Amino acid sequence: MQIWQNLILSTVFWHPANFFIGCSFFLFILGMRFIGRKNKKLFWVSAIAPVLSVALSTLMVYITRADNHGVKIIQKVDAGINSSSVKQINLSGPYVTECAKITLICAVIALTEAIAVGRSFSVINRYKLDGNKEMVAMGFMNVAGSLSSCYVATGSFSRTAVNFTAGCKTVVSNVVMAATVMVALELLMKLLFYTPVSILASIILSALPGLINVQEVCILWEVDKMGFLTCMGSFLGVLFGSVEIGLSVAIGVSFAKVIVHSIRPQVQILGRLQGTDIFCNIKQYPMVCQTPAVLTTRIDTSFLCFINASFIRERIAGWVTEKLEEIRTVVLDMSNVVNIDTAGLAALEELHEELVSRGIQMAIASPGWQGIHKMKVARLVDGIGENWIFLTVGEAVEACLAIRRAGTWNAEFAITVAIAE
Repeated sequence: MQIWQNLILSTVFWHPANFFIGCSFFLFILGMRFIGRKNKKLFWVSAIAPVLSVALSTLMVYITRADNHGVKIIQKVDAGINSSSVKQINLSGPYVTECAKITLICAVIALTEAIAVGRSFSVINRYKLDGNKEMVAMGFMNVAGSLSSCYVATGSFSRTAVNFTAGCKTVVSNVVMAATVMVALELLMKLLFYTPVSILASIILSALPGLINVQEVCILWEVDKMGFLTCMGSFLGVLFGSVEIGLSVAIGVSFAKVIVHSIRPQVQILGRLQGTDIFCNIKQYPMVCQTPAVLTTRIDTSFLCFINASFIRERIAGWVTEKLEEIRTVVLDMSNVVNIDTAGLAALEELHEELVSRGIQMAIASPGWQGIHKMKVARLVDGIGENWIFLTVGEAVEACLAIRRAGTWNAEFAITVAIAE
């Protein structure tokens, strides 16, 4: 809310000249961009519009002395490039520990902001973004910059937006921009004394209309409510707070989304497609039928761990309790379970013991190599029996039906519980 408090306080000393200059050149830049889009031969008009706006506004303020009548200007800026600060580096001072903590926080925020900005523009321009290369580039950039007392550098939204508006396509634009900034720091700082602050705001704001896509937000609401919440949380966080707050809100909502889905994965009842060994969700495919003595279900998780192990065990045990008189076998399809932790192994063992106590056999179908390895080390396979480990659900179900037809069990039904991603 600090940004809005400052805005409210600034309106007390609001001057119409600042508003007029900012809005006039904002419309000028948008007009030049419109002309450049309509006439491809005049593409250069939109490219030079920001620079021309700075030059014209500075000249107007200087001629009219508008700074004496309420127009805010940049005023004096120290010229020249920072000298080397290598000799000032001190890693043995009393504040090294505190600086290390602050550095870590700055690095996380800077990397997150850079990746967020980069991905936003990569979606608009439809090119691929390598996050690892972005991090390496930023790391080297900040190490080199620290040798000349530079600020922490990140993927600047304002500069990126200006480059995007100017039609820049390659990193050569950054080279040209860096050379231009160096020349300006050495030679042009005195000429920017009368540059109004509002013209800088108008240049940045002129790049925003192309970045806001209301239609995509509406589609996001229809497709993914949690994704929409993440989008609006980050938007409102930046609008009413800062970029850091917006990123924190987005990261927090995203983590909450992952945790919620991990704690309570979806459990689906499956049926067999007639004439095949394919098992599908009966709600999604009503035409499937449940094989006699077989009930198939699926949980959407790839990691059977402490977060969801108890939920999975209780759900399976609940189904067994509902049809206790019909069930004599439980088949777990673990073809999509990528990994299992100790809590997952304990849950499987508890489930097996509970089923055995009720006179029900448990079988496992198509376990992954990491899962079966851990089950062997934990001696869970010995408890279940190697003869009850199958390659596919179909083989497990057919084996159970064959034993039932042979009269080994006196039950009429078996249950198949599929744990799949």
